[in-house]
Amino acid sequence: MKKHDGGRPAPRPYLYRNADSERCGTCSERQNTIRHLTAKPRRGFFFRLINIFILLVTLTAITGCITNDDFADTPTDNFEALWKTLDEHYCFFTQKGIDWNEVHTRYARQFDASMTESQQFEVMARMLSELRDGHVNLYTAFNTSRYWSWHEDYPKNYSDSLERIYLKTDYLIASGLDYTILDDNVGYIRCESFQNGIGTGNLDRILLYLQACRGIIIDVRNNGGGNITNAEILASRFTNEPLTVGYMQHKTGPGHNDFSAMERQTLRPGKGIRWQKPVVVLANRSVFSAANEFVKYMKCCPQATVVGDRTGGGAGLPFSGELPNGWGVRFSACPMYDKDKNLTEFGIDPDHKVSLADSDFRQGRDTIIEFARRLLR
Repeated sequence: MKKHDGGRPAPRPYLYRNADSERCGTCSERQNTIRHLTAKPRRGFFFRLINIFILLVTLTAITGCITNDDFADTPTDNFEALWKTLDEHYCFFTQKGIDWNEVHTRYARQFDASMTESQQFEVMARMLSELRDGHVNLYTAFNTSRYWSWHEDYPKNYSDSLERIYLKTDYLIASGLDYTILDDNVGYIRCESFQNGIGTGNLDRILLYLQACRGIIIDVRNNGGGNITNAEILASRFTNEPLTVGYMQHKTGPGHNDFSAMERQTLRPGKGIRWQKPVVVLANRSVFSAANEFVKYMKCCPQATVVGDRTGGGAGLPFSGELPNGWGVRFSACPMYDKDKNLTEFGIDPDHKVSLADSDFRQGRDTIIEFARRLLR
């Protein structure tokens, strides 16, 4: 058998899937990765023809570099297939200071032919947690691995019981957005997820309803993500001109630092009613993935301010693969950056850091919402 990477047995080919939708264990988003990266969305991030060409070359390189030898459906080969998939396609090794070869050495010795499926899953899940990435998941018929520390190790800075106090019972609902007018003439929009589509007509109706308000609050705390296009549609109502909101890269080879040049992301003004008054976005550590991108976009909008805690991050568009035993694996493959080319995988800082105070909570007050209301007076 051929050798590779320091004398370990070379793997045999296995199925690599990057055109199927997978469900992310942290943000409940479904994405067809190739379609998302290559298709022209209804509005927004348009690539020049040369960038599309580069992207197609990139995708060819990604899918064509793992078809040499075969993996068998054994505990050891399943481990090797998982490790090699991440080795060649995961995008944050350098930024996180991870020695993936050392990780291989530690975990390979834990595998043998007598392992049960649950034992294999347990060890593989522990290995994937070394990546400290909420977009990395292992899917089986009996469990899904997930990494939660990106938000569990931090204060919640959110209470659904307080949210009900502010929304009351007569709030309106459209396109998955809950909205109302608070008693000081401030509009409040609660956005729990970007999973479902946001209709442009619904957005027009919402903004018309709030038009007399002095400003609005958009609360995306605990929003675990969804479809980036939906985040873009909402953010596009808060700019009157195209804005550079960030950059993206793609893997161009199996090396840990094999990436394309940065490709610009542009937020274009949305069709329909656009908001011309101040807007405050509320964030916490449970803002992840597409919601993280939404905060990134809004920080570039001229009248927007972000209040609360640092977001949870999740700035790597995921690809998916399959192991010889049929288990699915999902991982970050395309890093994204803010307008200053800073990586947003580790979260985005607010303009005003505000925490939920226990004294306010006992009085039925949300400290973060109240701070935003003061900004809008």
